[in-house]
Amino acid sequence: MLELKHISYTVHDALGEQTILNDVSVTVPDGKLVVFTGPNGGGKTTLAKVIMGLVTPTDGEIIYNGKNITGLDITERARLGISYGFQQPPRFKGITVRDLLTIASGDDKLSKDKCCRYLTQVGLCANDYLDREVDVSLSGGEVKRIEIATLLARGSELMIFDEPEAGIDLWSFARLTETFEEIHRTHSATMIIISHQERIIRLADEIIVLGGGELQYRGSADEIFPKIMADTLGSCPVMTRKEAGK
Repeated sequence: MLELKHISYTVHDALGEQTILNDVSVTVPDGKLVVFTGPNGGGKTTLAKVIMGLVTPTDGEIIYNGKNITGLDITERARLGISYGFQQPPRFKGITVRDLLTIASGDDKLSKDKCCRYLTQVGLCANDYLDREVDVSLSGGEVKRIEIATLLARGSELMIFDEPEAGIDLWSFARLTETFEEIHRTHSATMIIISHQERIIRLADEIIVLGGGELQYRGSADEIFPKIMADTLGSCPVMTRKEAGK
């Protein structure tokens, strides 16, 4: 179980002190799929980076499986089973998909059958991809799915995905959502997904809406999605004009 207790994060820049996160407390039970959503600049990615150790909070504690990990670095958190999928996964010229899966698994003799299993889970054929380099010859969707396959190979217990829909086509997105559904169905990992996409949001056991660095709403998809839609439409000048013209 992941517990975020009173997390705050403040930075100092040319404009003075800026509060990015303000006293955010969240509990994510094991095996659950939780979606962080909300307007851009609301603190979602920063909170995800706090969990992974990419950002150190100004205040608050992070408890994972009963252990205070606030002071642990990225490597130490990865060893505990926490992993992070970037909005734009890095590319590695000269490194093949097989190399990445082998490194992620920690098994120098990782078999082709196991590689195939990980790639199949994200909709890729091992015969087509194992010996390909993870470079610019791959599309954004392909690189994103390969990154998820490495997380599966690592056996991560907590997977964090920062806007996995970014930069991928409709078909890749459909396969990604199927992958998330499968991981969630088997309860093989806890997932935190940052997303604005309705199809991903509706997969969630719990939706957490962040805005202005604070927790605005939390609850099930049925409870929270109507609030999201109301907020979105309420701020749309086109919809406002239509309502006024009735």
